[in-house]
Amino acid sequence: MATNSSVSVKKLIEKMNLKNLTPELDVEALKIKQPDINRTALQLAGYYEHFETSRVQIIGFVEHSYTEKLSDDVKRERFEELLKNEDTPCYIFCRDLIPSDIFVETAKKHNCAVLVTSKATSSFMAEIIRWLNVQLAPCISVHGVLVDVFGEGILITGESGIGKSEAALELVKRGHRLVSDDVVTIRKVSDDTLVGSAPDVTKHLIELRGIGIVDVKALYGVSCVRDTQSIDLVIRLEEWDKDREYDRLGLEEEYTEYLGNKVVCHNIPIRPGRNLAIICESAAVNHRQKKMGYNAAQELYSRVQSQLSKKD
Repeated sequence: MATNSSVSVKKLIEKMNLKNLTPELDVEALKIKQPDINRTALQLAGYYEHFETSRVQIIGFVEHSYTEKLSDDVKRERFEELLKNEDTPCYIFCRDLIPSDIFVETAKKHNCAVLVTSKATSSFMAEIIRWLNVQLAPCISVHGVLVDVFGEGILITGESGIGKSEAALELVKRGHRLVSDDVVTIRKVSDDTLVGSAPDVTKHLIELRGIGIVDVKALYGVSCVRDTQSIDLVIRLEEWDKDREYDRLGLEEEYTEYLGNKVVCHNIPIRPGRNLAIICESAAVNHRQKKMGYNAAQELYSRVQSQLSKKD
């Protein structure tokens, strides 16, 4: 398992469309290392115990109003104490509030970026926490293909050459959307959610043996691709083994695990004549039905039990 150890302040500025009041600083070198944020309130009042200096610091209307009432001498003292920890990546002022010149100069002195957003404090805090949780989430890369089928994220895995990319291309032609081919980056954004994406190098591309690289976005349009997708179901393709017994009812779910999260997994045997695209579509719809409370296998079992009870 790997973890994205940091994200640059520059990337944060671009994503959140922030105004940079300290352009002299190298915001690419300033790194955010944890997804939590801190609303700087008690610290401005002079209480610095348990101050998480490595977090992104947020200043809203109340904090800004408080500092505006302080004398310049008190501001210099408070701001110096506040900004002396050079592991703080940035301070963000919400609601287009402009910090005092003393704050900006002190921040430059300690290599801390000062940014401004027009958004309300609470909504901005929720947005930045959600984004940082994704960017700094534990992640791994797996060999497979990720496709959005009827809104369900299907991760198709299996040995090289078994037909994963061909199945994905057929699904794209049937109106579904490709997320990633060959390598899928999986991020654990919560204990319930895994999100998959493509490496930048291979985004929107599919490799077909005998043909080469196919640009799905260029050939089929932007409606046939997407950048990220939650992983709801895993389909593992394997060579047909005539001596093996395969599950024909599906009464019990099988699972595979990524980053500690369990995902429903179907093992699909491959032999000539099987249409993988239709199988993937059926698996997606069936999985969606189960989430909505209907299980076809359980329905069949209930019917059989009902027939047996009538005979008795």
